[in-house]
Amino acid sequence: MNHLSLSELCTLLEDLIAMETETYWVRAEIASVSEKSGHCYLDLVEKAETGLLAAKLRATCWANVYAILRPYFEQETGSRLQPGMQILVEVEINFHSVYGLSANIINIDPKYTVGDLARQRQETIALLLKEGVMDLNKALTLPSIVRRLAVISAESAAGYGDFCNQLQANFRFETILFPAIMQGEHAAKSIIAALDAIAAQEEEFDAVVIIRGGGATTDLSCFDDYHLCSHCAQFPLPVITGIGHTRDVSVLDMVAFNALKTPTAVAQFFIDERTHQALRIQELRRRLRQTAERQILIRRHQLEMLAQTIQMHSPERIYRMGYSLTTVNGKIIRSTAELPGGTILTTHLSDGSVQSVVQ
Repeated sequence: MNHLSLSELCTLLEDLIAMETETYWVRAEIASVSEKSGHCYLDLVEKAETGLLAAKLRATCWANVYAILRPYFEQETGSRLQPGMQILVEVEINFHSVYGLSANIINIDPKYTVGDLARQRQETIALLLKEGVMDLNKALTLPSIVRRLAVISAESAAGYGDFCNQLQANFRFETILFPAIMQGEHAAKSIIAALDAIAAQEEEFDAVVIIRGGGATTDLSCFDDYHLCSHCAQFPLPVITGIGHTRDVSVLDMVAFNALKTPTAVAQFFIDERTHQALRIQELRRRLRQTAERQILIRRHQLEMLAQTIQMHSPERIYRMGYSLTTVNGKIIRSTAELPGGTILTTHLSDGSVQSVVQ
C-alpha cells in the first residue's frame, strides 16, 4: 500500500495551498487577540444560532501590515481589536507543517465593525427603553449641598488627578476613589464591581462620578455595554460621567444623571453647584437680616406708640393739668359717703401730696 509520512503530507498541503494565490474576505468574531513583537495573533470563530462553535481559525497580522491597519481601524471605529468584536478581514491562506492552517490578514474593513457596534448600541438603547429604566437616574435629585463623592476611575489616570486638583482648589469636598479598569473588554465588569462597592455604603455619599481622562479615544465601546448602562440607570445615587468621548455620546452618558465631556468639566459642575448654593445662602442671610431689621423697626415704633399712650394716661400728666387724686390709706376715694369725720385724707398733686382731716 502506498503511504506518506506525516511530514510528506504536510509538505503536499503546503504546496497545494501555496499554489492558491486568491485572497478572501471573511467575516468572523474575535475569540482572542494578542500582540507580540509588533505582530497581532487572533483566534477567529463563527457561532451557530444555538451558540455552539461552528468554525475556528487562527489568523495572523504581521507587524509590517499591522502597523498600518491598527491605527486605521482604531481611528475609524474608536476601538481596538478585542474579543467579542465582529470583523471583516481580507486573508490569504497558508499552511505550515508544524503550526498548521492559518490565515494572514492583509486588509480590514472597519465599516463592517462600526455597523455591528452601532447595531449593538441600538439594541442596548431599545432594551433599556423597553425596561423603562432609561431616565431613572435622571429623576433623582442632588442634595442641596454636595460634599461627599464616590469616584470611579483608574487610579493612575491623569484625568483623575486633574479632577481632584480642580475640585479641592475651590471648595472642600470629600472624595473616595473606587479603582476600576476604564477601557477594553474588562472595563464594564470592573466598573460594575466598583458600583456594587459604592452601593454597599450608599449612605456615605451624595453622588457617584465616573471619569476617564487622557490617552486615546479607543476602547470606549464598553460604555455602551447593556449591563453597565442598566446598572447605572437604576443606581440609587446620581451618576455624573466625564469619560472623554469626543466622537459620540455613549449609552452610559444617556442614562446618567448628568453627562459631561471631561473630568475637569465634572469638577466644574460640582464647583458651580456649590457656588450657586453659597450665593443662595448668602442671599437668604441678607434677606433674613433685612427682615429682622424691618421687624425691629416695626416693634420699636409700636413700643414708642405704646409709651405715648401710657404717657397720655399717666397720673403725672393728669396732675399737671390741674387735677388731683384723693386717697385714704392708699385707697382711691370716689364718694363723700366713704368719709366719716376724723378720716385722714391724702391729696396727690403734680408736685407732691398733702394731708387733711375730715371735720
